[in-house]
This record gives sequence, C-alpha cells and structure tokens, in this order.
Amino acid sequence: MADQIKITLPDGKEELHPAGTVVGEILAGLDGEKSRFTVAAKVNGALFDLGQLLVGDAAIEPIDAASPEGLSILRHSMSHVMAQAVQETFAGVRVSIGPSIEDGFYYDFEYAETFTPQDLEKIEARMREIAAADFPFERRDVSREEAVELFQKKGENYKVELINDLPADVETVSLYTQDGYIDLCRGPHVPSTGMIRAFKLLNVAGAYWRGDERNKMLQRIYGAGFATQEALDEHLRLLEEAKKRDHRRLGRELDLFQLNDEAGPGLVIFHPKGALLRTIIEDWERKEHLKRGYDLVIGPQILKVDLWKRSGHFDHYRENMYFTEVDEQTYGIKPMNCLSHMLVYKSKIRSYRDLPLRYFELGTVHRHEKTGVLHGLMRVRQFTQDDAHILCMPEQLNTEIRAIADFVGYAMGIFGFEYEVELSTRPENSIGSDQDWELATSALRGALKDNGMTYEVNEGDGAFYGPKIDFKLKDALKRKWQCATIQCDFTLPERFDLNYIGEDGEKHRPVMLHRVILGAIERFMGVLIEHHAGAFPLWLSPVQAVLVTVTEKHIPWGEEVRKLLLDAGIRVEGDFRNEKLGYKIREAQMQKTPFMLVIGDREAASGQVSPRQRDGKNLGSIDVGAFIALVREQCAQFR
Repeated sequence: MADQIKITLPDGKEELHPAGTVVGEILAGLDGEKSRFTVAAKVNGALFDLGQLLVGDAAIEPIDAASPEGLSILRHSMSHVMAQAVQETFAGVRVSIGPSIEDGFYYDFEYAETFTPQDLEKIEARMREIAAADFPFERRDVSREEAVELFQKKGENYKVELINDLPADVETVSLYTQDGYIDLCRGPHVPSTGMIRAFKLLNVAGAYWRGDERNKMLQRIYGAGFATQEALDEHLRLLEEAKKRDHRRLGRELDLFQLNDEAGPGLVIFHPKGALLRTIIEDWERKEHLKRGYDLVIGPQILKVDLWKRSGHFDHYRENMYFTEVDEQTYGIKPMNCLSHMLVYKSKIRSYRDLPLRYFELGTVHRHEKTGVLHGLMRVRQFTQDDAHILCMPEQLNTEIRAIADFVGYAMGIFGFEYEVELSTRPENSIGSDQDWELATSALRGALKDNGMTYEVNEGDGAFYGPKIDFKLKDALKRKWQCATIQCDFTLPERFDLNYIGEDGEKHRPVMLHRVILGAIERFMGVLIEHHAGAFPLWLSPVQAVLVTVTEKHIPWGEEVRKLLLDAGIRVEGDFRNEKLGYKIREAQMQKTPFMLVIGDREAASGQVSPRQRDGKNLGSIDVGAFIALVREQCAQFR
C-alpha cells in the first residue's frame, strides 16, 4: 500500500492524503455545514460508509441525506434500529430482512404473538431512545463461516440461510453493529443513530419468507422515514388524505362497484353508476382509436393450449393463467389479447402496402393473482385492457412508437395527469435472440429520443418477449401508477410465422408492438376515483345533474326538465322525495354530483332551473336551454 493516495474531490480538485484516511475526514473538510447532512459517500462510483478507510487513489463525492441514494441509506439504517428495538422489547423474536423502500422501510419478523398498534408505539419509543443515544454504526468484514457460526448461536436461522445461499466465491460478508446489536448487511449505513430522527411506524402486514407462499408467514412492520421532520409530516398528511380518497370506500359510498367474497376475490361487480363511468371511458377510447387509424377486433376468452405453448406463455407465464377442459381439449383462459390479434393478421396474405395494421380491442383478460396482492380495483383477477397490437415493417417502428407516445400524452392531458417514463430492458426469463432484443430496445430508445422525452432505464424489467416503455402517471397525492406501456416484439411474429409480401415480391417478417394507453380499465378507474376524491369532472360524472324539487307540486316541471335534459344527452337524476330541500342538496353533494338543479315556485312558474354547483356556488335562475349549453360547453373538449 502506498504511503500517499490521490483523492479527486467533487469539484475536480486533487489532494494527497495518507493511505488509510477515513472517508468522513476528507468530506468533513469540504463544507462543515453540508457535512452534517452527509450520510455516506461514493468512492469511484461505489457506495462507502463514512467510516471506511481509503487505501488507494479515488474519486470521492458526498451523499446527502435528502438525495434519493441518501434517503435509501437513511431508511435502511432506520430498519436496523427498528430490528434492534423489536428484539429488545419482545423476547423470542427472530429477524429476517429489512430493506429501504419508497417513502420508508420495513423489517420482517418471526414472532409467536401478533404485533398490535400498542406494540408499534413501544417499538417506536425504543427506536427514539436508540436514536437519541447517537450510537455509531460500525462495520466489520468477517468470513462467511464466522458469520454463520455467529448467527447460529443467536438462533437467527434466516440470516444463516441468507449467508449459505450466497455464491460460492463470496468468502467474506459484512456485519454492522450499533449499541451491541449485530446485523448482516452489505451497507452502507449512516455514521450514527443520531441521524435517524424523522420516522414513524405505520402498520403490520403478513409476508411470506422470501415471498414464497410455501414458506413461513412472517410479520412485516412498515415505517415511513425522511431526512427532515417537515418531509415526514407532509408524507403523513398525504397518507391521511389517501385514506379519505380510498377508492374502495368511495366505491361503496358513491355506489360505483362492489367486491364480494360470494362472487370470489379479485372479481369486480360494477353497479349502474360504476358501469356508466366505465362505459364513458371506453366510448372515449373507441372514438380516439378510430380517429388514429386503428381497427376494432374482438377475440375469444379461451384459446387452445397449443397456441399458448407456441407463444411462450405456457412456459413463461403459466403460473398466472387459468385453464379449462372442453371436449377433452385443454384451453387457456386468456391473460393477454395478443394471440387472437395475430390470428386476425394471419387470416389472409398481407402486403407491405397494408402496413401498419393497428388492431384495437377492449379485451377482458384473467390472471391468477395471489390473494395477498389483490387490492380493490388496483389489483384484480379479471380486468379489461385497452389493448392494441400494431404490426408494421421495421422501418415503420420509429413513427409508430412516437405516435403511441403522443397518444399517451394526449390521454394523460385529457384525464388530468402528469406522468414519467421508464425504459425496461431484457429480463432473465425471456425468449428471443440477442440481436432481436437489441433491435427492439434501440427502436424504443430512439423513438423516445426523437420525441424529446426524458426517461429512466429500468434494467431487467421488460416483458419476457420484448423490452418496453412504461408511462407512470402521477395522481393528486404525488403517487405513481403504472398504466400505459409500449412493448416491442420481434419474437411472437417469428413464432407464429407472420409475414408480408415486400416491395421486392419476397416474404418479410413484420414487427409487433403491444401497447395500452390507459392500461387496465379497472385500475385506471381506481386511480381516477382517488385522484379526484370521487368528484369527477363534469364530462366523466356518471350523474351530471340531479333535479331537486322543493315540494310535491314542483314534480311535474321536474319531470319535464328531466326529459329535456335526457333528450340533450345529459346524465340526470330526479330527487322528488318528500324531504327537506337542504337534506336533498346535502345528499347530492355527498354523492359529489356536479350540479343540483333546484326547482321551486319561481322555477316552475318561469320555466327555468336554479343550478347549484357541488362546491356550493349558486348560478341563479336560468333557462333549461342555457343550462344545456353550459354543460355542453364544459364537456366540448372531451367529445
């Protein structure tokens, strides 16, 4: 080891330091104020603890607690402190894994009793004591044999299993200790527990060890964690707001849908208002697709298993599929719509002049989701996708991908969402040649570049048959939801021997683009409900107006107005009950109806209505024709 090493600082300046200098000492000299918020460092691009030694030349940069990487490190340290607090508070607890996650952290525990909300309060109180004591996080590298012996003595069989499952060439593992509490971890961690301040334990959920339902069920304690108390308070505020907006609760209160165990988990039953909301969305979809040159197609719900074997779904997606027997022949209930669309393409000879062909289907699919992941409309077993498959020549890919991206942008604008973009690359479990994957990935990347769109790369998260672009919309609470996607596929056209006659008179292979714009209609509806807290824009509201009569003598004019509005295409209901006016208005407001049309003596005498908006604003008495014009004007851009 050299006596002096060269350190390159973030500003490019170079310094000489003694070999073995601690990372934190160098960073502390850069900016004393900023160093208080530095949780770790990047050394030659790798993550280092501030307490690690530098033994060779290195480029070094600090990681701030509020940065994405810094928050991940901070939250992971919080999970270690939580594990310590749990084991010190409750005897007989075994620990497994405790990573950082978006907005917080969790740790999975084996414990004979069930953790209660009161237990979480005790754990959190002990965590705050550990944080206040400002114990240092100390790293120690040991042989895997030594680590196994250590955790065996402690009875931590989950840690032993993790170590034994490491690749054979891994000879050492790292252990972290704070206040005498030892945990297996690759790190890095914050310098000391004193940096852990802004956290809150949230809830307990069940979780199978390593996510395998054949393994033991553990208890997972979730916590929220941030760099500052202000950020944590804002997050907790958003969580409370999310509870108010929960689409499952609003679905019941607004009479939109139900999920009934008598029917089966993950199966949605839409009530009249929910079905109408869905129909409005689907009608908009059909109109917009026809405007963009798509052809409507409809495929069957079941297809012979031989087709699913040819496509690769049987080998790569079978665990998510349902199967049935008909006349001693096995059929797969479709989890995707692409196979029928390929059979439409194959139904006759295609020329290059025919391409691109764009097949669109609001196709209902079934997927065998595990019970534990089902969640209202967001994760179901039967859902409908706005699914399309575009078959085109390779040289048409760029234009088609860009057009889809533009369509997504238009749709998100119509429904009022911002969004982010990810490019997902080849997963381990995939089909197709390296060349085809490279061509497909390059086509997606090139289209994004040509459209001037910024994106993140999500390595290894593509579909098994091709890479994809994912569009993640952001709702009113800043949450992200996966909806639109574009997948580029050279493999399925090969497997189904799709071709077209080129300008040269020879057969050529088309490329297939799989894409959705809104994604699963059920999930999109769930996101819409929470985004708008059930108060849908006028054009989407299942009921746009409710007629509210003051007394029974006003019902005849109310009935006449209802007919005029229905004839004008306005979705209207009448509340002609013998109830007080204030009660009926409040009930309509609770149903988040955009307009309440009050009909009393003055309105009946003048042939008018008095619109009242759901926010309480009165528009005064106006002619029925004027109200119809008002509704049409507000909905015009969506028609």
